[in-house]
Amino acid sequence: MMIAGIDEAGKGPVIGPMCIGGIKIEESKAHILKLLGVADSKKLTPQKREHLAGLIKKHSEGYVILEVSPFQIDELRKIMSMNEVMVVCFAKVLEQLKPDLVYVDAADVKAERFAENLRRQYAKNNQKDSTKINIISMHQADVLYPTVSAASIIAKVRRDEIIRELRTEWRADFGSGYPSDPKTKEFLFNWGRQHFGEFPRIVRQSWKTVENIREKLKNAEME
Repeated sequence: MMIAGIDEAGKGPVIGPMCIGGIKIEESKAHILKLLGVADSKKLTPQKREHLAGLIKKHSEGYVILEVSPFQIDELRKIMSMNEVMVVCFAKVLEQLKPDLVYVDAADVKAERFAENLRRQYAKNNQKDSTKINIISMHQADVLYPTVSAASIIAKVRRDEIIRELRTEWRADFGSGYPSDPKTKEFLFNWGRQHFGEFPRIVRQSWKTVENIREKLKNAEME
């Protein structure tokens, strides 16, 4: 039986893409992932993640990394919630993996609801295969299931790589890209002030963080 794991990296940042990682492996070989030392990507050093990512790709039967740009996220957010965006993106990865059983990290407060929405989305384009796939959705699945840990690692490594490329391209140290990061907030505020409230394509325009900065700049002008 072919099993898989799917997880994301970069759902929350205001800068940079979101990456959805997915890997599949024969169930009889799944123990290899544990032997490699896969774990929750957030608990591993960048160097360890990069090392493991190569091993995961080598030993898996297949892997997918879906990159969703800030523009794509903003466009989707015009017609759906972020939870719905996650369902659409996870389904795209699932369509390429086509395992018998998949473990996914729940991107919804109700894990079973996320699984059901994912089943429904997948069935839209894969009616013949939709009944064949068993979907198990859990919170902290990246801690519980090695396949999800592996997916989390390859997604995180790819997003980190893109962030490094963007820092070089834009010649700016904007930090991690998360709204809570002081470097990120400073970069956004300075950019918005210098460009009259407009932000570059690497920024998710639909994020509350951007809205708040625009409001702050607008109030500063009125004073």
